[in-house]
Amino acid sequence: MITRICTAAAIALTVVAVAPHTDADAAPVKRYANCAALNKDYRHGVARPGGRDVVKGKSKPARGYVVNKAVYQKNTHLDRDKDGVACEKK
Repeated sequence: MITRICTAAAIALTVVAVAPHTDADAAPVKRYANCAALNKDYRHGVARPGGRDVVKGKSKPARGYVVNKAVYQKNTHLDRDKDGVACEKK
């Protein structure tokens, strides 16, 4: 009987230790009203994975933006040129 209890406890501890974190464990993602507000927290903007700043003419693409899928998805309304980078600044 004691062996069964110890085995069950060991299995339960292993499951708890290996279980992945849920979204409830993560900090809530903030939705920003405008780029000025977003740029206070993310100075050069925020991008989805694989997002690239698309520019026209001789100007160079912005760099230094943070790649964060969750924040970008919550703020896609701020990506006006739909290049995968919201509120990009040089």
